Amino acid sequence: MTDKNEPNRDRGTTVTYKAVPPPSAGSQHPRALRSATALRQAMLTLLQRKPFDQITVREICTEARVHYATFFRHHQTKEALLDTIAKDEIARLNRLALSIRNAEDYEAGFCGLCTYVDEHRLLWSILLNGGAGGAMREEWLRVSMIVAESETPINEWLPRNLGTICAATLIAETLAWWVGQPERTYTVSEMAKVLFRLLSTSIIAPD
Repeated sequence: MTDKNEPNRDRGTTVTYKAVPPPSAGSQHPRALRSATALRQAMLTLLQRKPFDQITVREICTEARVHYATFFRHHQTKEALLDTIAKDEIARLNRLALSIRNAEDYEAGFCGLCTYVDEHRLLWSILLNGGAGGAMREEWLRVSMIVAESETPINEWLPRNLGTICAATLIAETLAWWVGQPERTYTVSEMAKVLFRLLSTSIIAPD
């Protein structure tokens, strides 16, 4: 669905969107920050009601109570808005995943990670299992590799970069499978236990 009178903009990509951001995208002006927050929240709200490809820019603006032209001062397309949300979500999930290694109770750490994904299940289902799933995994791994560079390896037998690749891939694919199942098929605690068992017997196994 295309917005009437909307400029002809490329809607073919999500997450891998590389266009130069509009001037307001990085603005710290209070009004610009309020608009940016409203647009993000509007997208998340609309994603709870309908598929992404059925959401229009005008609907996002109406939900956000933001002028139509204001949208394009922040994002060139709705895909670019989802891209911004996706990268923030990846960074947040990465922090949760990497903090597990410093926790006294690994399984409790995985429970916290799974709780967060469950609370944002629709969004993560779109991010991991939608058309941008491959790009999402690439971005997840890229961020994980950057963060892992400043971390002390858990063990000596597994090269750090290989361990990061394996852990990021295992977590991403497990979560993608989970959010692709009918809701409540597997509980948060059950999936936390699955992740714990998978990683504790492989990537985070002691020397």
